[in-house]
Amino acid sequence: MKKYTLVLFVLFLSSRAFSQTLSLSDAVSIALKNNLDIEVLKNNVQIADINNHISIAGGRPTVTATVNDNEQITNVNQKLNTGVEIRRNGAAANQLNSNVTATILLYNGNRVKFVKKRLEQVELQSLQLVNAQVQNTIAAVMTKYYDVIRQQAYTRTIDQSIDVAQKRLDIVKAQQSVGLANNADLFQSQIDLNTLYQTKQSQQLIIEQAKTDLLLLMNVRPDTLISVQDTIIVERGIGLNDILKKLDRNAELMAADYQIRIAEQLIKETTALRYPSLRANAGYSYNRNQQAAGLTLLNQSSGPLIGLSLSIPIYNGGIFKRQEQIAGINAKNAGLQKSILMRNFSNTAVRTYQAYTMSLQQLEDQKKNIDLAKQLLDLTLQRFQLRQATIVEVRQAQQSFENIGYTFTNLSFAAKAAEIELLRLVNELK
Repeated sequence: MKKYTLVLFVLFLSSRAFSQTLSLSDAVSIALKNNLDIEVLKNNVQIADINNHISIAGGRPTVTATVNDNEQITNVNQKLNTGVEIRRNGAAANQLNSNVTATILLYNGNRVKFVKKRLEQVELQSLQLVNAQVQNTIAAVMTKYYDVIRQQAYTRTIDQSIDVAQKRLDIVKAQQSVGLANNADLFQSQIDLNTLYQTKQSQQLIIEQAKTDLLLLMNVRPDTLISVQDTIIVERGIGLNDILKKLDRNAELMAADYQIRIAEQLIKETTALRYPSLRANAGYSYNRNQQAAGLTLLNQSSGPLIGLSLSIPIYNGGIFKRQEQIAGINAKNAGLQKSILMRNFSNTAVRTYQAYTMSLQQLEDQKKNIDLAKQLLDLTLQRFQLRQATIVEVRQAQQSFENIGYTFTNLSFAAKAAEIELLRLVNELK
């Protein structure tokens, strides 16, 4: 029932417009369902699953049937020791050869076993690559989703500033009506209010473009109407030591680890090429040779066959040795690539955690500043109404309130983005 409901919602979301609010979980679910990169990687998993079979490794018998039927015209000129001489031009002849042969590998230095093991590792690696793309997609959608929320928070700060500017304009008009304000204050108050409205319009464009970017990640029509109503809540219980200990869960690192195992199996496969190969053969053959002239007019034979074939590599110019050396170097490179990934992810984890903790610390201070800025703005507006503050002081208090509001929103987004990245690094985004 849940799956059916999700499918209906996805079909509904893919239409031109919908009135429901888009939640984060819905955005992630739709993005995962529609992501083309994930579909490609899933197809690769399917290919790896098909390849992961003992027959691909060469461990199953092969059965081959062949038939050759040749009709020809020959000129016969035979002299026998009995003195008989046979001469005939344009004599018809027919040769029919057919056989069914079954071959099974008995031994080749365990190369079949090594190939099968490598195919298993390739399949497991392809699954981790899918998992990595899933984590990357979730992280991208979550970050863009919260970016939309951030841009909308900017608008709320602008709206609050517009309310203050409107009150300031009303106060100036009231004062001017009794001769206590001049046109300069009136004009300045009106200009400030108009500027804020223009700023809000520009911010609305930024919000719509951020939503369009989110729709791109969800792989739905860019003109789809969406409504995002949410808040940024940061998880505060993340520890650096826990992140570093869990880095081995990273899907890309696990895929790199499987690459090392694949390279190790390739070394064993190459080494096995130096060993003899023993095969068992069995089959049934039928041969028929008929001629219109000649000593033998008909020669026909048929019957089963069984035997062993042994192939021993003696010398091939050192090709196997060189292939083994190359496989060994590739295995070292695979290990180095994993070390590079681990180094880079560790560095990213530390840097991201530093940004995460710093943002959280600044958020606490900024919360206090928001309350102080709001109180200062209200107080300055009251003083302006009593003609105890100038219009410049009101504008300064108003700008201070806007800047603190923007800063608080940016810090919340930065902390959330860092949290998302840390969870992505340890494969824990849900």
